[in-house]
Amino acid sequence: MVKRVRVVRMSVEQPLWRALTGYRVLTMVYAVLLAVFARDEYERPWIAFGFLALLTVWTLVTLPKVASAAACTRGFLGVDLALAMTGILITPLADLQAQQVDGSTLPSIWTAGSVLAFAIKGGWRWAGFASSLVAVANLIERGEPSRDTLHNVMLVWVASIAIGYVVEVARASERTLARALEIEAATRERERLARDIHDSVLQVLAMVQRRGAALGGEAAELGRLAGEQEVALRTLVSSGLVPPTRVSEDASQGAVVRTVEVDDEQDEAGGETDLRTLLTPHAGSRISFAEPGAPVLLPSAAAAELAAAVGAALDNVRVHAGDGAQAWILLEDWPDEVIVTVRDDGPGIPEGRLAQAEGEGRLGVALSIRGRLRDLGGTAELISVPGQGTEVELKVPKVSRGKAGQVG
Repeated sequence: MVKRVRVVRMSVEQPLWRALTGYRVLTMVYAVLLAVFARDEYERPWIAFGFLALLTVWTLVTLPKVASAAACTRGFLGVDLALAMTGILITPLADLQAQQVDGSTLPSIWTAGSVLAFAIKGGWRWAGFASSLVAVANLIERGEPSRDTLHNVMLVWVASIAIGYVVEVARASERTLARALEIEAATRERERLARDIHDSVLQVLAMVQRRGAALGGEAAELGRLAGEQEVALRTLVSSGLVPPTRVSEDASQGAVVRTVEVDDEQDEAGGETDLRTLLTPHAGSRISFAEPGAPVLLPSAAAAELAAAVGAALDNVRVHAGDGAQAWILLEDWPDEVIVTVRDDGPGIPEGRLAQAEGEGRLGVALSIRGRLRDLGGTAELISVPGQGTEVELKVPKVSRGKAGQVG
């Protein structure tokens, strides 16, 4: 049995960075094509093409900078925005006649990519700051702003702030989801440990308590102490404590989920186990075992968990049905699921007893049986009629959901 911590990093904003990378390349090509088609309209073409050459080199060299939030530093954002504003302000120097007609600038819509980088990196406040500077540069470049200029400035300003706000909401949702997944994983691991404790330590303490009470004398005192420790341990196991979450506080790295995986070495190699070999040892003078004639194969970890659930059910028979009770195990292999039925002829379980036992911290059915089957993607049904015994039906699908504690 091998334990390992699996780290799953989630980043809902990563697709936005990929989209921004493509946007910057496409708008760079667009700005260059506009200049090429209007090359005869420049009074000083060397200014326009000199700037566009610089813009092209800058865009291609800095593609890794807009690949993720971690790579996109404040220094890069500042230089990138300064380049965009410089292109806007020197547009009149190139004397582009088209600029006088339709308001085009040298960087054209490439400028919006610089503002969007601010929005994705820092949210709506950063977006508002960057778009405001671009708006001032546009107003200065136009001298006497037209209605179209004001419309374009307002459009960029509102759109960038909206995108920045959406990024902040997505980032918060991502972290909430990561925290929920980690709590779920930690709870599953706690339940697995609780099952192990119930199947070993608690059973021993309960036996010591019963034997001590029966022997009397100093053994009775030992039994009393064992009983007290059993109650204390059951309270601890059923307290529902979950380890604190450890979601990354670095927004640039995305949210992090750390889960504990318990891997069986046979499982790593895709091994399977014949469930019959795990259930046969239970057979005896008071326990009958009926099985199919062919092997009942399950993944090793799933077979071990199912066999442990059967063992927990038989423990309940021994403890609650009495030494003279008979039990029967029926193993059925169906095309899509495996069914194991454990039945006894004991006095049965009074109505409300299971809920009372769970409230007292006695989680044999809740954890050792139902908890195991839930983690395997199966079900556990318990039917009991006072005076007519108890029947526990365990169903496990052939394709198991996987190991407890795993988040994919």
